[in-house]
Amino acid sequence: MKLLLMADQKVGAEIANWLFDTYPQDIGLVVTPEENRIADAARSHDLPVVTSSQPELILKALEKVDIDLGLLAWWPAIIKDPLLSLPRHGFVNTHPSLLPHGRGKHYNFWTLVEQAPFGVSLHFIDEGVDTGDLIAQRSIPYSWEDNGESLHRRAQAEMVELIRHAYPNIRKLAFVRTPQNPSEGTFRRASELENASLIDLDKRYSGRELLNLLRARTYSGHPACRFVDDGETYEVRVQINRKPR
Repeated sequence: MKLLLMADQKVGAEIANWLFDTYPQDIGLVVTPEENRIADAARSHDLPVVTSSQPELILKALEKVDIDLGLLAWWPAIIKDPLLSLPRHGFVNTHPSLLPHGRGKHYNFWTLVEQAPFGVSLHFIDEGVDTGDLIAQRSIPYSWEDNGESLHRRAQAEMVELIRHAYPNIRKLAFVRTPQNPSEGTFRRASELENASLIDLDKRYSGRELLNLLRARTYSGHPACRFVDDGETYEVRVQINRKPR
């Protein structure tokens, strides 16, 4: 097995470090968008690394490398041909939702707003957005005490654990591909978030709907739900704690 690992951010770094320590012989090339700790760790293991997200530079680095499988570990960009078709067995993606639920962007927000099942998934990349065959998943239960931030952090932790559990079989191509049902689940675009986060002071919401909306956009250090009154804009966050019995 020769792996093309394209990794970014905290989750990508944790997955990369685990692969470097456990299966360094599998790594054909490491790609990360810029000089960072992933690149440093790859070099410390004497692994080839490209610090760019430009497909032409990645393809050039792969001219003399025979790649069996690609793995996107929290990769920020969509992969297209000719890079998409380069690995012999395709690309596997790490996606922080329980597909087919939560396709697209802002999975943590929409999970709470839509009260959808939540989890993390490993799936093959195809020409759609998060529509490829599933090979592994983990469900993550959540409660009223969760918010957009907690779902994000829990998905990060579970994704690393899912890779650790699934990769020994992935590297042997010992997995079952399960097609997704296109009629199930949801797909959301990045552009939908801001309009969905605007509270209309004259609209009727159930208590459940309003609380789910507020906690879905509650994430420290990030914008929250907002409303406008008398020309002034206000942000609203909520904290929900279960009362001890």
